[in-house]
Amino acid sequence: AANQIIGFFENGITKFQLNPFPANELAESTAVPRKKILLATEKAFAVEAVGKIEQACKAVGYELHKLEDYKSKGDLLEAVADADAMIIRSDIVDRAVLDKAAKLKIVVRAGAGFDNIDLTACTEKRIVAVNTPGQNANAVAELVFGMMLRSARSNYDGTSGFELENRELALYGFGAVARAVHKLAQAFSMRTFAYDPFISREAIEAAGATPVASIPELFTHQYVSLHVPLTTETNESINKSLLLKMPRGGTLINTARHEVVHEGEILEVFQERPHFCYLSDVCPKNADAIKNLLGDSYMKRAIFTKK
Repeated sequence: AANQIIGFFENGITKFQLNPFPANELAESTAVPRKKILLATEKAFAVEAVGKIEQACKAVGYELHKLEDYKSKGDLLEAVADADAMIIRSDIVDRAVLDKAAKLKIVVRAGAGFDNIDLTACTEKRIVAVNTPGQNANAVAELVFGMMLRSARSNYDGTSGFELENRELALYGFGAVARAVHKLAQAFSMRTFAYDPFISREAIEAAGATPVASIPELFTHQYVSLHVPLTTETNESINKSLLLKMPRGGTLINTARHEVVHEGEILEVFQERPHFCYLSDVCPKNADAIKNLLGDSYMKRAIFTKK
C-alpha cells in the first residue's frame, strides 16, 4: 500500500516530484513539502506490516500518521483533514470523509474491492482510489484453514471431530485468495473444485482444481469458500436455496463480504439443518441471533472473527 502511494507521487501525477536526495537529506529539506500519509485502520495491521509501511515512508521522507483501533468516525474526520494520502483496510471512506480531506490525492485500500470507498465522490474530487488485490492472499488463506480446523475439531472441546484429508472444498471465485486457499487444500490432500465466470476451465484445471459449470454445482460439496466481490449480482446471492443443496456437515466459509450472504435465510438454514456450519471473518449483522439459536454449538457450527 505504501509503495502504491510512493509510486503515485514519484510518477509526477501531482504538482511536484520528489528530489533524488537520500532520505535524511530529504527529511531536512524545505524545498519539497513533506507528504503526510495517514494510516487509518479500525482494526490495526500486524506490527510487522506497520513497520514495513513506516520504513517505506521514512525512506522517501514522508510523514506517517497512525490512527489505529479508532472508535468513532469523528476521529477519522479529524485525522484526514490534512492528509495527502490515506491507507485503509475495510474502513469506510464516504463523501463525508472526502469532504474533510482537503489535501487528499490518493486513498489506498489494502485488500481487494472498492465497496467501502465512495468512487463517485473520489472522481468528482479528482482523488485516485487504488487497491492491492492479492497482497494479503496467504494471510486470508491461512485464516480459512484456521477456522476449518477449529470447526472440524469442535472448537477443541475434547470430542473426536474429523480430519480434512480427502474432503471436498469448492471455491466460488478463483482469484489470488482462492488460489492460495487451493494451494493449502492440496497440502491437506483435499479435493478442490472451482467456479469463476472470468477464468477459463483450462486455467482452473492447470492450477490443479476441478472446474464446475455453475454456482449451484459448488454447493454439492461439503465446503464452499466464497471469494467474490460485492456487486449487484452477488449481493445476498448465497441464499437458502443454495445452502440446502449442501450435504450433511455442509460448511460455508466467507472471507469476502458479509453482504453476499442472505443473512436472514442463513438463520433459517441453521434452524433446519442441525449439522450446517458457517465460518466467517466478516461478522454477520445477525450474529447475536445466530449465537442465541446455537447456544453451546456457537463457535463450533458458527465461527465469526472479531472486527
